[in-house]
Amino acid sequence: MSTTSSLASKRIESLLDESSFVEIGALVTARATDFNLKQNETPSDGVITGYGVIDGNLVYVYSQDASVLNGSVGEMHAKKITRLYDLAMKTGAPVIGLIDSAGLRLQEATDALNAFGEIYLKQTLASGVIPQITAVFGSCGGGLALIPTLTDFTFMEKSKAKLFVNSPNALDGNNISKCDSSSADFQGSESGIVDVVAEEAEIFAKIRQLVSMLPGNNEDDASYEECTDDLNRVCAELANCVGDTSIALSVIADNNIFFEVKENYAKDMVTGFIKLNGMTVGCVANRTEVYSAEGEVTDKFDAVLSAKGCEKAADFIQFCDAFDIPVLSLTNVKGYEATMASEKCIARAVAKLTYAFANATVPKVNVVIGKALGSAYVAMNSKAIGADITIAWPDAEIGSMDANLAAKIMYEGQGADVIKEKAAEYAALQTSAAGAAKRGYVDQVIEAADTRKYVIGAFEMLFTKREDRPSKKHGTV
Repeated sequence: MSTTSSLASKRIESLLDESSFVEIGALVTARATDFNLKQNETPSDGVITGYGVIDGNLVYVYSQDASVLNGSVGEMHAKKITRLYDLAMKTGAPVIGLIDSAGLRLQEATDALNAFGEIYLKQTLASGVIPQITAVFGSCGGGLALIPTLTDFTFMEKSKAKLFVNSPNALDGNNISKCDSSSADFQGSESGIVDVVAEEAEIFAKIRQLVSMLPGNNEDDASYEECTDDLNRVCAELANCVGDTSIALSVIADNNIFFEVKENYAKDMVTGFIKLNGMTVGCVANRTEVYSAEGEVTDKFDAVLSAKGCEKAADFIQFCDAFDIPVLSLTNVKGYEATMASEKCIARAVAKLTYAFANATVPKVNVVIGKALGSAYVAMNSKAIGADITIAWPDAEIGSMDANLAAKIMYEGQGADVIKEKAAEYAALQTSAAGAAKRGYVDQVIEAADTRKYVIGAFEMLFTKREDRPSKKHGTV
């Protein structure tokens, strides 16, 4: 076995519980012999497939072997992957793909092209039924780039991995030294395809953590574990985390563990998973600040919805709904991003976010931690579009617009004293958390420090939620 060949196996060993991997199809080789392609030159046809366990949870794994024709995808290579998908669908367990491939096997021509299509079909059928995870360690170009994009979560090695449809040098006016559009940094921060960028060893640890948080399939309730954290734990520091909600989510989570996805993409919107009383909860939160590990502010954003942030959140909510994972939102938004570039797509993106929240039938809890103004708030899991429980902190602002702006519009031309007086009156009556609660738009007004116990209580109450919707094939938004 070559060094690279052993690397494909070692990746599987690094991912799974010790000695748990069982290989399937080890003796499969390529059938084609054209262009000097001989069977004895294609051991396992360039992909190792089988099953094992992660923390006792059954998973199916394939790992491409770059030492065999550069890991290229041919007829039998694809059949091994599609058969793995068949087993995973029958048993209801996740599929994890470890990608390292030159792409289409040219020696097999149309057979290889058809092979790509067969993989795409299996991925489509599996979508929303079993979790699909890919990790890119080497090359993943051309039609192969669709495979990680068709999965639910994509990991990418930060230095050696390449993910692209067209190589950087093939793009007009670009070259790899100018902008490496195939790099992990680009795909993680600009395209939004990649959920986690990390070193190889960290990727395996992250995948293991993610698998432990996810159900095995869309009918499984195994994403629960015994909670060792205090359910009534007071989170005194939470009020100071309004800006960076990734920190806020880790504060309220069981044992302060928050698994963030797409951390480097659309940083104004936070998405990821936490455990609350041992139950996996999907989280969506507006963010206005990003803090480094040293406690320094590295990025700042207005409390507005961006197109990329909305799309990021909408995709995440759809995943949670498909796998019956409850959704928690932390809302702090006052409007929409106002730029020429944003204006081209913001309405469509906000519509997708609104649809995702409104269409989801899982338990939904919204906590208003700051501003909640205008139709941007309505889109952020408001009671109007289906939130089951809405909670607000005492100083939250909930209304059509900022009180000062409203007063200036309603009392245009009047003196500053009048506008100030009317703004204060408007704030008390129309934009306060108490005012919203009086109208039934907020269920509870609580101290920030008590958020954890109230959110846990809400989800416990909603555990048996059932909701009927109009019969249809699917929506069209």
